[in-house]
Amino acid sequence: MSVLDAKRHHEDLVEELIAEVEAYNPDLDRDLVRRAFEFAERAHAGQTRRSGEEFIHHPLGVARVCAELHLDERTIAAALLHDVIEDTGSELEELRAEFGDEIAQLVEGVTKLTRIRFQSREQAEAENYRKMIVAMAQDRRVILIKLADRLHNMRTIEYLGRQKQAQKARETLEVYAPLAHRLGIHALKWELEDLSFQTLHPRKYAEIKAMVASQRADREAQAEKAGSILAEELRKADVPADIAVRAKHLYSIYDKMAKRGREFNEIYDLTALRVVCERSEEDGTRDCYAALGLAHSLWKPMPGRFKDFIAMPKLNRYRSLHTTVIGPDGRPLEIQVRTREMHEDAEYGVAAHWLYKRGKDAKADDEWLAWVRSLMDSQQEEQDPGEYMRMLRTDLFQDEVYTFTPKGEMKVLPVGSTPIDFAYAVHTDVGHRTVGAKVNGRIVPLHYNLKNSDIVEILTSKSGRGPSRDWLALATSSRARNKIRQWYQRETRGETEAKGRESLDQALKAQNLPYRKLQGSSVLAQVIRETGFKKAEDFYVALGAGKLQPGQIVNKVIQRLKTDEGVTEPVVTTKPAKARTAVSSDRLGITVAGVEDVLVRLARCCTPVPGDPIVGYISLGRGITVHRADCPNVKALQRNPERFTDVEWEGGASAGFLVQIAVDAWDRSRLLEDVARTFAEHGANIVSYGGVVDDGMARNWYTAEVGEVKELRSLLTALRNLDAVFDAYRVTPS
Repeated sequence: MSVLDAKRHHEDLVEELIAEVEAYNPDLDRDLVRRAFEFAERAHAGQTRRSGEEFIHHPLGVARVCAELHLDERTIAAALLHDVIEDTGSELEELRAEFGDEIAQLVEGVTKLTRIRFQSREQAEAENYRKMIVAMAQDRRVILIKLADRLHNMRTIEYLGRQKQAQKARETLEVYAPLAHRLGIHALKWELEDLSFQTLHPRKYAEIKAMVASQRADREAQAEKAGSILAEELRKADVPADIAVRAKHLYSIYDKMAKRGREFNEIYDLTALRVVCERSEEDGTRDCYAALGLAHSLWKPMPGRFKDFIAMPKLNRYRSLHTTVIGPDGRPLEIQVRTREMHEDAEYGVAAHWLYKRGKDAKADDEWLAWVRSLMDSQQEEQDPGEYMRMLRTDLFQDEVYTFTPKGEMKVLPVGSTPIDFAYAVHTDVGHRTVGAKVNGRIVPLHYNLKNSDIVEILTSKSGRGPSRDWLALATSSRARNKIRQWYQRETRGETEAKGRESLDQALKAQNLPYRKLQGSSVLAQVIRETGFKKAEDFYVALGAGKLQPGQIVNKVIQRLKTDEGVTEPVVTTKPAKARTAVSSDRLGITVAGVEDVLVRLARCCTPVPGDPIVGYISLGRGITVHRADCPNVKALQRNPERFTDVEWEGGASAGFLVQIAVDAWDRSRLLEDVARTFAEHGANIVSYGGVVDDGMARNWYTAEVGEVKELRSLLTALRNLDAVFDAYRVTPS
């Protein structure tokens, strides 16, 4: 083909695309579409596909798929341009200057979905989903272009190598088709599934296709006969409707045969009648139920085969009435009834919402945004790729079960859900306090699998006892699993942080490095920053959870010490107050087993506060000294076990207790003022303080009077949340 002939051919293709878009969008900006095509044509000049045809045919094919979905003109333009950044020398700013921000952002969004490199296949799969969810949150049209791109590639997959074909088809079947289903775009879902099925199982595909073809004429004749009878009854009842025969897609047949153990002759809906009521939404909905009633008056319905997705829409907003009747020839016949608007929703899903209902269907948009936000929250909270993929497959791909509260509020949950899932769907606090459940008025175990139409009542405890770890094995929904895991992460965070601090302490000591000097130094602070943590608390939690190895951190510290001047001994500018002298046990709020009046002192080495685990040691001539149970000095005193006595805190002690708190922060103005105010807001009285500044890191020590360990924890949390504060912790021997 000559250059001139190729140019004319391209012009004809663009005119065909424009005509397709103008068929549903008469106000189309023809110049925008033409300019986008010409830009892509220049950018891809000289590039060819594996089939040998010019590369420009691919973006043009993607744009035509978008036109089949009735997408807006900017999406059509972005589809034409979707590969120019990835596969040519064109820059994003060039696109922005030529076509504006909106189209440039769509192209950039599609490009980001392909620029991903990973350490493992599992991580790659999880990260691809994360990218898609972020793209959906920003602009759902990015996903629509990506789906159109995959469909066009599947239509031309025969030019790839066999191994590549299998990989693409499997990914399409596992990722893109279910995603199209979740977005409600059945027009894409069915074709993606059939093309993948044909590629992965060509022999089985041909076999089922032949079986369907052998019965098609007979089944279509039966359906058309029933359709004529129903059409006449609808005309008499003044219910305007369009009736068509719908053939079942081949992958759907295979899925029922392979996964559900059905024989080919047991699949009743190979051919179905689709009744589309033509009146507007409210009147059309009434017409749908009228049409269903007429169908049931003509033919006997099969028990258990009626589904009302109008009253109870699917999560992807699919609405329709489904019933199976014994048709005029005595064979089962499936009938679907919906309005014209419902039909467009079923075919085009969120694409229909984008073009026709943007700003008009606020409820659908709110539900869409709520779903995407829930996926966004889940992906931010779940770091493990395996668990994240399990959660996402449940949210995207699993069928639903429709359940109700005793007041009639519907809760849509994944199939296999239990009362645990239902409780968390009601409210997080209800989930945490669950002790049992009633289904349809009867007590059921928490592992009971909920069924459609179950009325579920959750039994709760008055005190928030929290979930059981066993519930993770019972919960199916991502919401329930996430909330349970979050609860345990919060509960164990303090223990994990302490474990992390101790592991680093031991690793530094093994290298003869002074942990006490390094703890608040700029050297360790810089190392922690290098590992990607802004707060020391998060760093120690990661260390305690095993996500970081102490040995690696010690090596980084050693390397930095070789280049830096080293860690200087901190200088205390004011002396901390002496520990409280011995007083009676009543005043300290400490009970000594078997003794009512005895002198008690708090050990200066560990300064326990109410709430700390404690032990009492009998000091000759000095009463009883109270240590924290984890105080290193207690281990040294174990050689005289007979001198230990049981002690415990009493509730309501009125006196305060002295503790030493270290605050490490990046030096800034008004830091001391903010820290002092935080102490005051938490009822802690500063007795003395001191500190040093080293390489921009300010390390201050405070001796403060606090009431009990809960107040101390609250104070430390508040100090850590201050601007520029890197870490805040209680100074103890451990």
